Amino acid sequence: ARARKVRGIERQAETMSWNVRIGVNPLSWMNDDLPSLGGETPLETALAEGKEIGYQGFELGNKFPQDGPGLKAKLDAFGLACVSGWYSGHLAHDSVANETERCVAHMDKLRFNGVEVVVYGEVAGSIQGDMNRPLRERPRFADGAAWQAYAAKLDAFGAHLKATYGITLAYHHHMGAYVESPEDIDTLMHLTDPACTSLLFDTGHAYYGGATDPNALLARHAKRVVHVHCKDVRPAVIAKARNDGWSFLRGVLAGTFTVPGDGVIDYDAVLGTLHDGGYQGWLVVEAEQDPAVAPSYAYAKKGYETLRRIVERLP
Repeated sequence: ARARKVRGIERQAETMSWNVRIGVNPLSWMNDDLPSLGGETPLETALAEGKEIGYQGFELGNKFPQDGPGLKAKLDAFGLACVSGWYSGHLAHDSVANETERCVAHMDKLRFNGVEVVVYGEVAGSIQGDMNRPLRERPRFADGAAWQAYAAKLDAFGAHLKATYGITLAYHHHMGAYVESPEDIDTLMHLTDPACTSLLFDTGHAYYGGATDPNALLARHAKRVVHVHCKDVRPAVIAKARNDGWSFLRGVLAGTFTVPGDGVIDYDAVLGTLHDGGYQGWLVVEAEQDPAVAPSYAYAKKGYETLRRIVERLP
């Protein structure tokens, strides 16, 4: 019976030989940090439209049920999988012991839904949610010792997640946070243990952070990547944001990000590098922008179709 209910997923599997799945983040429909962007859109609208487009799963947002069984029931009703969920980490300013206590409910929820990787976003000191602070004021580690201490805490927390929940820590480099630039990502990957800390590669944040060729950055760390966020970018808006000292959220409102196929990132190259590096996992379309300007369904469909066409061409 289940096979008949998910014919779209079956059809996708039949034509995609590369072992990846295409998922989506609800940011195309609603934004947790900017409720004015799609705040009135019911979760069920996003789930129904995402399923109709062909997505196999959703990452989480604030409108999803917060308990494991409730979340599973909601997604099952639409024939969708739980891809992963953002976890707001504080290890840059706090202890591993406190982090392991804070994470219990979230990790239990993910584990109940069969999630294999958690999106770790460092929010300690971050200005990503502050509309009024320019990105140049983001936090930075003072010296090599501070970097090493942070890496050690990440590894300890990552080891705990694997041992306790069977979940891999996927580190999300992010604008406005400690790890933003290509150099930051290089440093973090150099200092952390691949057995404990993995990388979430976000094409849009990579470009915005200074990697105008995201594929070159990806190629350096492809073996560490366990999760991928697929954005595209509008370089003219990013340049203005940098030159005029905008905050991250002001840039989002102005259209820094869009979906794959609507900007300048070479997704043939990016997906080719992932494929050649042996990546297996989710490709998640995630593009926070104003749905009043970029209609949710049309843009989510464009992102999906862009990735799907490329994936189908890869052996």
